[in-house]
Amino acid sequence: MNETPILSAEDLSKTFKVSAQGHSSRILTALDQVTLHLSFGETLGIAGESGCGKSTLAKIMAGLLSPDSGRLLYKGMELSHLDRNSLTRFRRKTQMIFQDPFSSLNPRMRIGDSISEPLHIADIPAPEQRTELARIMAAVGLSSEAVNRFPDEFSGGQRQRIGIARALAASPEILIADEPVSSLDISIQAQIINILLQMKTDFKLSMMIVSHNLLILRHICDRIIIMYLGVVVECGPAAELFHRCRHPYTEALVAAIPGFQVSTASKSELLRDDLPSALSIPPGCRFHPRCRHAVDICRSEIPNLVEYASGHTAACHLSRQLYD
Repeated sequence: MNETPILSAEDLSKTFKVSAQGHSSRILTALDQVTLHLSFGETLGIAGESGCGKSTLAKIMAGLLSPDSGRLLYKGMELSHLDRNSLTRFRRKTQMIFQDPFSSLNPRMRIGDSISEPLHIADIPAPEQRTELARIMAAVGLSSEAVNRFPDEFSGGQRQRIGIARALAASPEILIADEPVSSLDISIQAQIINILLQMKTDFKLSMMIVSHNLLILRHICDRIIIMYLGVVVECGPAAELFHRCRHPYTEALVAAIPGFQVSTASKSELLRDDLPSALSIPPGCRFHPRCRHAVDICRSEIPNLVEYASGHTAACHLSRQLYD
C-alpha cells in the first residue's frame, strides 16, 4: 500500500480583495491554513455551507488557482518544485468536473470533438482516438450518434455526462468534482453518482467531491471534511461522522437531514442565524456566534484540530465534554 498521498495540501491560505462602489477594498478570507490529503484510490468529500471555501479549495487542489501561502504536493513532490514536464503531467492527470458543465464546453464545438480534445493534445493517432472516444462515451452512457451534436442540444444530466467523459479522456489519476449534481433532478443525480462510482473502479481514480449535500457524500466517500468559514472543523470516516460527530457544526448539518437526529435539541437551536461574512471573521472559534454551547474560551481562542479516534479529528474546545 502506498502511504504517500497522491495529493496533499499543507497550510493553504487564500484571500481575495473585494471592492464596493464608494468604499475601499476589503479582504475576503476564503481559506485559512487548510491541511488535508487525498490517498491513492480514496474518495474524499468536502462539505459545508455556501461561502465556506470548499470551491476555492477544489480549484487550488486542481491547480486552477494559486494559494497565497501553503504547499500543494503531488505524490509527495511540491508543485512549485516540479519541472515543466512534471507540472504538465500533474495538470493532465488532475481533472475537474464543474457544477455547470455547459460553461466549460465550447458551444460551437461538437461534443465528439470536445471529448476528444485531450486525446488530440496527447498526440494519440486518429484511429485510436475514435476507439477511445467510443469507449468513454459508452462508459458514461452517451450514445454514439451524440458525437455530432452541440452542447445546447443536451439536457443538464447529459451535459454532466459529457463533462465527465471529457475529464476521463485525459486519462486522469485524480478527479475533482465541484457540486457535480446540485443543479440536477433527484433521479438524474443518482445516475451521475452511479457513473462516478463506476468510473472510480474502471479507471482506478482517486476522487475529491465537493458538495453541500451530506447524504450524497455519505454514499460515495470514504472520508468527509467539514469546512466552516475557510477552516476545517472536522474530518473523519464518512459513516463515523454521521453517527459520532465531534463538532457542533457537523451535528447541526447532520440533524438538518430528514431522518437523522443526533441531538434532543431542535434544529433551530443547533444552528443559529446565518453564516457570517467571510469579510468579517469572528474571533476565537469561528462557529461560536451560532453555537448554543459557546463559552468564553470559544469567543477568544482558536481551537486546534485534535484527533479523537484514528483518522477522526475536530476543532472544538468542548468536544470531549459534549461527545464523550
